[in-house]
Amino acid sequence: MTRTVKGGLIQCANPINDETCPVADIQAAALEAHLPLIEEAGAAGVQILCLQEIFNGPYFCPGQDKRWYDAAEPVPGPTLEALQPYARKHEMVMVVPVYEREQAGVYYNTAAVIDADGSYLGKYRKIHIPHTSGFWEKYFFKPGNLGYPVFETRYAKVGVYICYDRHFPEGARLLGLNGAEVVFNPSATVAGLSQYLWKLEQPAHAVANGYYMGCINRVGTEEPWNLGKFYGSSYFVDPRGKFLAEGSEDESELITADLDLDVIEEVRRVWQFYRDRRPETYHDMTELLP
Repeated sequence: MTRTVKGGLIQCANPINDETCPVADIQAAALEAHLPLIEEAGAAGVQILCLQEIFNGPYFCPGQDKRWYDAAEPVPGPTLEALQPYARKHEMVMVVPVYEREQAGVYYNTAAVIDADGSYLGKYRKIHIPHTSGFWEKYFFKPGNLGYPVFETRYAKVGVYICYDRHFPEGARLLGLNGAEVVFNPSATVAGLSQYLWKLEQPAHAVANGYYMGCINRVGTEEPWNLGKFYGSSYFVDPRGKFLAEGSEDESELITADLDLDVIEEVRRVWQFYRDRRPETYHDMTELLP
């Protein structure tokens, strides 16, 4: 019997881009903007849904405004509690990226996973943290310390890689070795330097590891933070590198695709990349080489 799962991605513009507004108000408006799209996903029969990076607010990293620490919360915490009823209502797995506060002064860029019965399964913390012009993330996020977990959900084995992580094939490989069938990459990435990589790296991860990828990017220009134009173009890609569905560059919308999980085994029988690995030759990768 074919194992087909309906996947969903939500790309969404931030509704309030006003630095004079309280952080809590900006977050509440972002959550409210997502709820109709979450309901749409449920009505469409989506079984696994992923939201964009730090979905409940702007991507605030181009500045060093410390008030954004107020956006952080425990995980699990209030945002998950607000979304768990939607997961139960629609029997839908949800990947929810939020700004996590572990303790005073310790913050992570995190994605929590809720199962189809609303239960909390665990979280992934973004491991690769950039410190480049326009993305001062190291002022806000500590590198993740939970490794590359894969979550056994009702419908599939799900892994998460967040935004800048996608430039590093090592973690993408580990997610596959840990059993992932679908890997989501919630992102906040803008037009310019890396846009041409958006449709190269992640299909390559899917092919190299024989799994599906769901790649999410927000839309719009978030003044006054002036990070640039978020170009959407969220998509699903299969283990052969074929694009199954793609979003627009500028619309808040739901993207869905049917993911035939049996294709994973078919592809891996042809391309025996895991069989032909030679990990005994890779020791230098774990050394602090240039």
